[in-house]
Amino acid sequence: MMITKIALPRRTFLRGAGAALALPLLDAMVPALTALNQTPAHPVRRLGFVYLANGVAMNDSINYWRPKGRGTAFELSPILEPFGAFRQQMVVVSGLTHAQAETLGDGNGDHSRGTSTWLNGVHPRWTEGSDVQAGVTADQIAATELGRETPLPSLELGIDPNFVVGSCENGYSCTYMNTLAWRTPTTPLPTENNPRAVFERLFGDGGTPAARRAQMRRTRSVLDSVLDEADRLQQKLGAGDRTKISDYFDALREVERRIQKTEARGADAALLEATATPPAGIPERFADHVKLMFDLQWLAYRADITRVFTFMLGREVNSRTFPEIGVSEPHHGLSHHRDDPKQLEKLVKVNIYHASLFSSFLERLSTTPDGDGTLLDHSMLLYGAGLSNPNTHSHIDLPLVILGRGAGRLTGDRHLQYPIGTPMTNLLLTLLDKVGVATERLGDSTGRLNLLTGV
Repeated sequence: MMITKIALPRRTFLRGAGAALALPLLDAMVPALTALNQTPAHPVRRLGFVYLANGVAMNDSINYWRPKGRGTAFELSPILEPFGAFRQQMVVVSGLTHAQAETLGDGNGDHSRGTSTWLNGVHPRWTEGSDVQAGVTADQIAATELGRETPLPSLELGIDPNFVVGSCENGYSCTYMNTLAWRTPTTPLPTENNPRAVFERLFGDGGTPAARRAQMRRTRSVLDSVLDEADRLQQKLGAGDRTKISDYFDALREVERRIQKTEARGADAALLEATATPPAGIPERFADHVKLMFDLQWLAYRADITRVFTFMLGREVNSRTFPEIGVSEPHHGLSHHRDDPKQLEKLVKVNIYHASLFSSFLERLSTTPDGDGTLLDHSMLLYGAGLSNPNTHSHIDLPLVILGRGAGRLTGDRHLQYPIGTPMTNLLLTLLDKVGVATERLGDSTGRLNLLTGV
């Protein structure tokens, strides 16, 4: 039996000096949600897109991504093995293509086109100037609708810096590789790779270098400014809601503590700004950085700050190495494996490493209650790349997998094989349908994916 002393609106904030904290879904919010037809039995829907740079390990004779078998009778591939615990919430989709990422007379530039077409299926304008043009992306179409009820319509995250400018690949502007999200055909949305800036955007004010320096000098938590208001609210809530808020605050403090610990290692902000080292707030280790960004997104989902995100686990043609897993070659160079078995084996290790980090995010979503299920139950997350075989810069049979139940609209434990050449935009249209965002067409789409519809 639910016992509360008040009925809260879903958009309830605790406000203090420099902080505005949205609350997670509470039992006391159910009456307000019912009026909006959003109850624990009819939860909000969430959509996310996680991008892999430089394709995955495969060639004409072996594919370390694609499962063996179809339908429910399939065997996980080495790269997908980290998702084994979520098989019942996983749909692997094979055969889809981005034809608009092909040259079409523009020459080389497959990395730029692979990124810029991934969520819109629109061939980008060949330019290295400011007159960039692509297409509105699926995440932003979803954000227009799903973002009406949240403080932030969407969140654009990345790991690599987004300030690379000029020409990055055969006359293509670096803009095309810096982001997945396009709000309009001429308005790309910048990614943010600094956890402090993301934290301040979600829960406080600032995010500028000056604000980050001030935060480094501050010993109090951003939560301290709202504790009095939180205590007053707690006195009016039932035991279950008090526990939810306490757990939420503990998680938020832990993320903030990790950010502060990273900043403390680079205490001289002036020196940081004068060198090429990462700015304050960015962990040195790749895994720590990725996990922190995923945790911030988890908090954003949990507090319903946004229901749509994109996250680039790497930028195309990046030269990152992974000594922590025994791979010293730069990622981009390694992706051009020349069918060398040893190089392919190292690329597999990188691909599995990325999948393992994403799997930790899935685990956290799957253990976070949300209405009558979990955050993972009520989400759909597309994980994949704009290149398949990176050695040939192929955009055919892209590596794609969907995780989550989509609030009951997606049946997992399946490997769906479509005819080679089927537009990937057909998948994007289908995912938009499943989160309640009807769109007639997207890029070069020709319809919906029949095996995903009606589920």
